[in-house]
Amino acid sequence: MMAEEPENLTLHRLRRIAADVAETGQDVRDLKERVSAVEAGLNAVRRDLVTLAEADARLQVAIDRQGERPSRIERRLDLNEGPPAAAR
Repeated sequence: MMAEEPENLTLHRLRRIAADVAETGQDVRDLKERVSAVEAGLNAVRRDLVTLAEADARLQVAIDRQGERPSRIERRLDLNEGPPAAAR
């Protein structure tokens, strides 16, 4: 009976290690799922940032055009300060 006790103890410890390894494997699978979800969310944020950057660029162009508009109107109406149009 004494010879069986160390064998049973070893077997018991090996089973415990196997259970721990299985639990760790499940934890790793769970973490992979969570990381994948975070990556998907990050990609969505990146797409949103690109969309916002495009909208910002369009707005900047529109603002620039609006800034040019009064100058064109002033030139057409000859409202510019400075030498008269004939002297230019």
